[in-house]
Amino acid sequence: MIPAGFEYHRPADLASAVALLQEHGDEARVVAGGHSLIPMMKLRMAELGHLVDLQDIGELKGIEVGGTSVTLGAMTTQHELISHAGLAAAIPLLREAALQIADPQVRYLGTVGGNVANGDPGNDMPGLMQCLGASFELHGPGGTRQVAARDFYEAAYFTAREEDEILTRVIIPVPAPGTGYAYAKQKRKIGDYATAAAAVLVGTSGASVAMTNLSDTPVWSEEAGDALAAGDVEGCVAAMLAAIDPQEDMRGPIAFKRHVAAVILRRAVGSALARRT
Repeated sequence: MIPAGFEYHRPADLASAVALLQEHGDEARVVAGGHSLIPMMKLRMAELGHLVDLQDIGELKGIEVGGTSVTLGAMTTQHELISHAGLAAAIPLLREAALQIADPQVRYLGTVGGNVANGDPGNDMPGLMQCLGASFELHGPGGTRQVAARDFYEAAYFTAREEDEILTRVIIPVPAPGTGYAYAKQKRKIGDYATAAAAVLVGTSGASVAMTNLSDTPVWSEEAGDALAAGDVEGCVAAMLAAIDPQEDMRGPIAFKRHVAAVILRRAVGSALARRT
């Protein structure tokens, strides 16, 4: 299908983009890589009068690797996550997850900010960012604020971001040396959303576990992380199974999804433990 008519804007700086959102209100939406919004517009599931393209805003791009944290510009692509050697050394879990997103064509255009900002429960990065303890920087008319990834997602496609705010950066603490990590994913075919995906970190100071597409938001379970930190793998799996709320759809019935979730989580935990030093 063809989208309904809209006015296209391509601002050169962040202030201009925010001004456009203020001016046009709920008639305006920002677009980053476009892989979520454009298909919805074509299907007439999203109709808007103004599309604000962020591609020309240089301040939204770039990767900064520091000693204790990494900062990703919202317009950083999945391909850039994969190809950045410094980032792969500091947080290898990011590269492992990005390699499992869709296909190379999508990864060349798909952005970190777009993946985390729209609240799609099937996206890979939201759960991953919760596992990593990331924070999202939001910029709007009132200035800049940060929201923890674990507090950002409210329901499917509903987040803590206000309509006139733009997600500008993702700030991620660098895991301690020797931390084991893994991202495991089961999907029906290349390019499909996960039936279940799990992100795991485990080290001497604790563990963190999150899963994707098993509820209307990503699921980070403190109880699952505590169990894994104590060496109780089955307790970790049980805690996560208690936290998720899968629904029947084209990917299978609830019982099947719960089974897949347990298999994928055990697989991720096993890989993370094997990598811990």
